[in-house]
Amino acid sequence: MLSPGQREAFARDGFLVLENFVPAADCDALQARAAELVAGFDPGPMRTVFSTADQAHARDAYFCESGGAIHFFFEDDARTLNKIGHALHDLDPVFDLVSRAPRMKALVESLGIARPLLLQSMYLFKQAHVGGEVDWHQDATFLHTAPSSVVGLWIALDDATIDNGCLVALPGAHRGPLRRRFTRDGTMRLLDDTPWPDVEPVALEAPRGTLVVLHGMLPHASAANRSPHQRHAYSLHIIDAAARYTEDNWLQRTHVPLRGFA
Repeated sequence: MLSPGQREAFARDGFLVLENFVPAADCDALQARAAELVAGFDPGPMRTVFSTADQAHARDAYFCESGGAIHFFFEDDARTLNKIGHALHDLDPVFDLVSRAPRMKALVESLGIARPLLLQSMYLFKQAHVGGEVDWHQDATFLHTAPSSVVGLWIALDDATIDNGCLVALPGAHRGPLRRRFTRDGTMRLLDDTPWPDVEPVALEAPRGTLVVLHGMLPHASAANRSPHQRHAYSLHIIDAAARYTEDNWLQRTHVPLRGFA
């Protein structure tokens, strides 16, 4: 699925931007299904706010139990949805179909993941005017295996631009150490205080249907969306079953077993 040049670029930069990877019909299907899920969601008086700034949501059982469920999380205003997560790919047939499409399987195989498991999925809203900022982080901070194996697959369901909060990354910085670990008790542990490399961040602008591959050790972020244009996306995280998924990870699947692409 990937050319030798693309594999070399991924090893060098820690990311790949693959335009026209996901058909428009699949983007339409995910957005329509997300709208149906939202229409059927009754938030009630207790609303879990998702924020990368303070990780306060980690103290909420609703968040901790979302690894094997479909749960809804709000922006800081507690009125606007931030995301849906974290087992859409296993519990919803539309998300399952797109997540396990043959092109996705072939891509993951070409990345050299020997025994892929689909661990986590998120529908990310990044709403117009109010979409929240996502701080600089490494995905392996939150989804840890020994050795590290997590890879992120991020699909632009709308055009993602600098104006509406596209991803930004530090090219080549995936070769550095893991800085922090977020554990199931809600603790963010400092592992290495090495600063991020002094490299120019790259904006990963992505037209609709683009798939961005992110190495699990790559520092990346996204700005707030204050534009009049929404920036919906679908994110899927893959780990290798050949690595050990540590017991202190926040995301645990107690009732829904992890599966690969079968």
